[in-house]
Amino acid sequence: MKVIAVLALWVTLFHQGYSNTLDSCQGRCGYGTDNSFTCQCNPSCERYKDCCSDYTTICESGATSCKGRCGEKYNNQNECHCNSKCGQYKNCCSDYADICDSDGGGGDGGGVITDAEIKAISQTLYALDSNKASASELIIDPQALVPDSQTSSKDDLSSKRLFRYLNEEALFSRPTYAALLNVLDNYNRMTGQREDFSPQQLAEQETFLKETMSNTELGRELFAFLYTKGVYATQEEFIQDLKMMWFGLYSRNNNMMDSSGFEHIFAGEVKGGKVSGFHNWIQFYLLEKRGKLNYYSHSFNGPWTSYPDVMGMQFMWEGYYKQVGSAVIGCSPEFDFALYSLCYISRPGKQCRLSLGGKELIIQTYTWENSFYGDGKKYIGSAFPATP
Repeated sequence: MKVIAVLALWVTLFHQGYSNTLDSCQGRCGYGTDNSFTCQCNPSCERYKDCCSDYTTICESGATSCKGRCGEKYNNQNECHCNSKCGQYKNCCSDYADICDSDGGGGDGGGVITDAEIKAISQTLYALDSNKASASELIIDPQALVPDSQTSSKDDLSSKRLFRYLNEEALFSRPTYAALLNVLDNYNRMTGQREDFSPQQLAEQETFLKETMSNTELGRELFAFLYTKGVYATQEEFIQDLKMMWFGLYSRNNNMMDSSGFEHIFAGEVKGGKVSGFHNWIQFYLLEKRGKLNYYSHSFNGPWTSYPDVMGMQFMWEGYYKQVGSAVIGCSPEFDFALYSLCYISRPGKQCRLSLGGKELIIQTYTWENSFYGDGKKYIGSAFPATP
């Protein structure tokens, strides 16, 4: 009789626990209707009066929160996600790192990427940038320095060009520079006008990725780091994701496929009567040389005494003004591309703290929220050196 009583008590407790699980929204917020549960945790449950008792407490903090959702399975109806893959797919909720990721990492496909690891790998990439410009190959003339309060004034305070000298023969003949130059002239800067690429131009995108990320020690080092963190399983997967992340088209204006992360950051765009993006020093040099860009001033200059350096420039691009166009000056195309990629993959939509020659550089990244590629991955919206 005692055995039967114990078994009965165990069954009762089991069913109570199981029932509690079925009656909870823990880890289920935002899901569609699931008839295997006794109650629901989706936005429609209040209308159908079948919400779990803890729906308000756990789920109504907002569809953009990870409260009660850590480790949930992917659901394309959710605005953002709270699983170990969300960092890789650039679709984590804003509080994912605080609630689900105690180490504060970006939530990549495998282990957490810590701030210390980001600084270490960026320092390694800095040391590997063998194609950067030397002091004899590049000379700049920063001229006027203005406070942040004056960057909107549109006053031309510098009578000379920013780039006094560049040894084009030495730099532009190198494969990664040549590949970048071929891609930069493929874009229409005006948003709202569709980008149409010829087979040749698409091939130039592929060549840029190959030369910068596959054919340089710097690019291979970045992949090796992300591979050890479980973000990518193969070099091919790495390159393909970069291709979509950077070159995939989306619409910034008039529902036209008019923009991409690469165009915005490297080539620059014009939207709403002003320059948007534009954070690459080589594009700046080319346009200034052709008389299409007029350098006005700079509002900050990094602590580096050699290249790469970091500056925030004010300039006019054929009638369109850029209040602060920050860029890493004098670095190779592969270094620029690698830094922005590292920061976007590890800290999408956040500040990313790097170390270059022992000095800190902050890169601010933004995700594109209005369209996706792959299985819910987000394109690059923007990335640039942040003002100190």
